[in-house]
Amino acid sequence: MTSRERAGTRPDLGGDAAHADVIVRNARISTVDDARPEASACAVSRGRFVSVGDDAEVMKRRGPATVMIDAGGRRVMPGLYDSHLHVIRGGLNYNLELRWDGVPSLADAMRMLREQVARTPTGQWVRVVGGFAELQFAERRLPTLEELNEAAPDTPVFILHLYDRALLNRAALRAVGYSRETPEPPGGVIQRDKSGNPTGLLVANPNAWILYKTLSLGPKLPMEQQINSTRHFMRELNRLGVTSVCDAGGGFQNYPDDYAVIQELQRRGELSVRIAYNLFTQRPKQEREDFANWAAANTMYQGDEFLRLNGAGEMLVYSAADFEDFKVARPDMPSNMESDLEAVVGLLARNRWAFRLHATYDETISRALDVFERVNREVPIGDLRWFFDHCETISDRNIERVKALGGGIAVQHRMAFQGDEFVHRYGAKAAERTPPVKRMLEMGVSVGAGTDATRVASYNPWTSLWWLVTGRTVGGLSMYPEANLISRMQALRMFTRGSAWFSREEDVKGRIAPGCMGDLIVLSEDYFEVPAERIRGIESLLTLVDGKVVYAAGAFAKHAPAPIPVLPEWSPVAKFGGHWRVSADAALPPSPVCCPHGLMSAPLGRDGLMTGLGCSCWAF
Repeated sequence: MTSRERAGTRPDLGGDAAHADVIVRNARISTVDDARPEASACAVSRGRFVSVGDDAEVMKRRGPATVMIDAGGRRVMPGLYDSHLHVIRGGLNYNLELRWDGVPSLADAMRMLREQVARTPTGQWVRVVGGFAELQFAERRLPTLEELNEAAPDTPVFILHLYDRALLNRAALRAVGYSRETPEPPGGVIQRDKSGNPTGLLVANPNAWILYKTLSLGPKLPMEQQINSTRHFMRELNRLGVTSVCDAGGGFQNYPDDYAVIQELQRRGELSVRIAYNLFTQRPKQEREDFANWAAANTMYQGDEFLRLNGAGEMLVYSAADFEDFKVARPDMPSNMESDLEAVVGLLARNRWAFRLHATYDETISRALDVFERVNREVPIGDLRWFFDHCETISDRNIERVKALGGGIAVQHRMAFQGDEFVHRYGAKAAERTPPVKRMLEMGVSVGAGTDATRVASYNPWTSLWWLVTGRTVGGLSMYPEANLISRMQALRMFTRGSAWFSREEDVKGRIAPGCMGDLIVLSEDYFEVPAERIRGIESLLTLVDGKVVYAAGAFAKHAPAPIPVLPEWSPVAKFGGHWRVSADAALPPSPVCCPHGLMSAPLGRDGLMTGLGCSCWAF
């Protein structure tokens, strides 16, 4: 049995390829295909689109075993491709984390935390690890340490806010062993009281190492529960319309140990998100050795359409990491940055490995491009699909240099969460093109979109799409003038074909067209017609990957794959799911209902979807 057969909800039908495995009709399809931008129906056979057009044309592919899906006139588009999401690390920990992504008030957030404290067994932590910003709350603040200690006197609580700080209650300080004798960390601060005892506030200044190191001291899930956790995270991404991810590695994500879970899921055929992964160096001053070993043992793009190696990065060398904490001034990279980077990039170029590099500031980008240009004179890199991540302050001149070297730029909605701090430090004028997405597109650079989830911004792609077309932060600040905003179609192309460029898949991914991968989503609301503020509340009612249903809800619930039990049973996911759900009908009077498990009540929204919080059954 192949991985494609195992991944779906039905077996490969085999037989006559002229007959479709599945047909979606009565739809408003945005194909993102220049040859045929709009259609009303499409057919998938053996994991590929085989027909796209009007209903009558596509229905010719119907066979006796074809699964028919009536979209009911809803908007359909290619599955979204997040070109920068830490899905591997996020999956290992998803079931351990209480998510505040999208939660509208601190009162709601603290209610969730208190409920989770009551459910969490002795020896375990309650963790809120990124995905939110304090200004999204109606109260426009974080909880105080006193509030955390009152809510959880005995259970360790760890809250990570962006890249700038972490809050630990007294129980968490005891669990990690921080005391008056604990030395100050490199590039960080342990806030202390007058007696020198830690208060529970950890500050990145500007290095977030102390935040992540502290988080790494918490309990971990055993292997089978990590597998369950990763499946739940992928199902959550499917709910939001994500079908592909380019994983950017990450700190404290070690290769090959931390990749065992996704490799096992690939073996079982249980990946519901396609993953192209980059390898992130883990050892300062030994980066070249790491990449030399990995290049000798691996081949670029090894794997299959569900799991494949995509090269090196986003961290290539520690001396080139410009931390994006806008609460502190821009860090200057050390003098050894160029020599360190040239040793690694030269090695990658000679081995024909693609690479990506985290770079927030134009000053860092300039110095990196000096290195790339020197390497290119010796070993051309123009065909390697290399790219920068982030580029919030990149200049037009450096965009030109990226294009001249054949590179690309992956942008994320970090400014939706951190833009207020950027404006506070650098001013509103400087923030007007952070990053200059429209200018990148005008200059013809390959540009893709993503989220940089899960420890900073939210993994919700619709928040990123909303930010791209409105230029607003989750705190309500409008950063970009109209002239710097892009259209909804341009933003969608960045989340589909644009991101596919980074994994050399733009010819077969990101379009609904014959020969392309059979990944599509049916939306809860029409992305092109809803008021801009409602873009953030869109989700997928039906998600196909490889022509198989990996998520279905509402009118399409009969097509849904089997639910996945949540392990461990006390997991926050079992009680709250993932991202806070916003219904299109949230303004209507709620109709209290109980979930099938009888765990809690929640109002029903459009298409029968539960809103607010609920048992995991509604999320899966």
